[in-house]
Amino acid sequence: MMLEEKMLEKKTWAVVGANTDPEKYGNMIYRKLKSRGYRVYAVNPVYKEIDGDECYSNLSSLPEKPDVVNLVVTPKRSLLYAMEAKELGIEYLWFQPGTFDDLVMNKVNELGLHAVQACALVATR
Repeated sequence: MMLEEKMLEKKTWAVVGANTDPEKYGNMIYRKLKSRGYRVYAVNPVYKEIDGDECYSNLSSLPEKPDVVNLVVTPKRSLLYAMEAKELGIEYLWFQPGTFDDLVMNKVNELGLHAVQACALVATR
């Protein structure tokens, strides 16, 4: 089984960079995962809630450990969240296009995390 398929089978996700703008990917991904039956947590220190759901400032403040962290932020921020994920024992990271660079992917490999670089909107048809 491909890593992408393995991650999609996991049902508890955090979307880092979730937001209130229906035109932005962070919002689209958050809503699509929810509509597909995933338990999804919004992570963004800028918002208190998204679509009526509580929004968390970081991964550490989530009420449960997600199986997968979907990153919809800049590579600089992705790097910080990847390190936080490692500290929390979260091993699966899903990087949206534009959220990673060589520095981020080298660190992810160094930390021993599993990463997919793909669009979750396309993968969750």
